[in-house]
Amino acid sequence: MAGYLVSYFRALDPFPLESADYTKLHEFYARLGRGTLSTTTCTGCGRAAWPPRGFCPECGSDAVTWTDLPSEGTVHGFTVQETGLPAGFTAPRIFAIVKVGGHRIFSILMDADPARVVIGQRVRLKPLVVEPDPKGNPRWLPAFTPSA
Repeated sequence: MAGYLVSYFRALDPFPLESADYTKLHEFYARLGRGTLSTTTCTGCGRAAWPPRGFCPECGSDAVTWTDLPSEGTVHGFTVQETGLPAGFTAPRIFAIVKVGGHRIFSILMDADPARVVIGQRVRLKPLVVEPDPKGNPRWLPAFTPSA
């Protein structure tokens, strides 16, 4: 676009924009940065949704509250990716579906030997800090590590 200065090219940034400037779900990322995994629960029908949502997928209400989830879960499924990872991710990378508080969460499993990961393995939350957003605010992704 002629006459417009482009200061941030979103297509090169694989991480979510987490601040209140960009999403009404910023509370999820703020809690994650404090080490707490949370989701939204509808105040109308009581359904807890994963991933967190700005409205209830059951009844359509936008009246939601934040609910903390357990910090431990179990590996429900996983895969190991050795090539084709986004910039900033090192190989091998273990992607896992972790069962936490009745939800199945697609996440990264860190600090684990891919050859030793098993279905049913206990894991605990270990939020992963990623590149800051365009304004320099810290950003987090949910990640897990094997329980001791």
